[in-house]
Amino acid sequence: MCDVHNLELGSQCLVRDCTNDRVGDTSACQTHQAEWRKYAKYRTGKTRSGIRRMLQRPGETQSWNPQRRGPNPQRHDDDNEEPPPSSNYFSPARYYCVETICAPCGVVIAWTKFARSESTTNILQFLESVYQTEESRPDYICIDKACQVFRTSVRNGSWDAIWKHTSRFIVDTFHYISHRATDYLCRTYCNPSPGDGSAPNLVTIEYDQNGHPNAKRAFNTQVCEQLNAWLGGFESILKRMKPGNFNWFLHAMLFYHTKHVITRQKRKAKSQKINDDADDDLGLDEEPVESISGSESETLD
Repeated sequence: MCDVHNLELGSQCLVRDCTNDRVGDTSACQTHQAEWRKYAKYRTGKTRSGIRRMLQRPGETQSWNPQRRGPNPQRHDDDNEEPPPSSNYFSPARYYCVETICAPCGVVIAWTKFARSESTTNILQFLESVYQTEESRPDYICIDKACQVFRTSVRNGSWDAIWKHTSRFIVDTFHYISHRATDYLCRTYCNPSPGDGSAPNLVTIEYDQNGHPNAKRAFNTQVCEQLNAWLGGFESILKRMKPGNFNWFLHAMLFYHTKHVITRQKRKAKSQKINDDADDDLGLDEEPVESISGSESETLD
């Protein structure tokens, strides 16, 4: 607890809405001792370390692991509500997740923390705080639960008031395959790569060496998922930090990540320019010259 609440609640039971005094060295009164013993049993160092920690690696799913979905079970295309508050204050509260906004190239535009859930209302409020003017709003906003964000924006009126004339919500390709095939709204309006030609800015046509056309996605819609995978390497450090240190460390890492992405883009552009200049020196961009004596058009060496 902070200094203020430590003085205010230092001797009280830490179960929500309980005003009784604590018992001994515990954090609960006599009435709530069963709840405290249950908490203490699963929070000891012996329980949280050793084999259990080795078997339950972050982000890894094994057949022997318990099939839990966390305190806020939500699927990407399910309706989401705020989870109920915790029944006690035995341990400090944790933020539910870090939400980021990235450009398709990988540059981080903004980030924030969601306290209790990644609800569609929180997502819309975050987007509205970042893109405050019509000129700044992107043509496409790619979210793993874009269909639910779209529904919520229509219901609360923000679609007509803010997003309708500038942006379109689409699902990223990684999560789109797990959305319901029967969801007409998702399949019609949130498809990241429609094959009917309705979104030419999302799907481009490229030709292989044999001249055969192939459809290709124009943008990397999984850039945020790739950033999350990179940030997952710092999870063991971040989850033990206080809010101030957490904010500073995460912001610094995202800053260095963005600098790395921009540097890589500059190197790529410089390399492309060198290759183009080399092609110009070899005369590859010159118009072919027809042979005088031949009956067919040929190029001269």
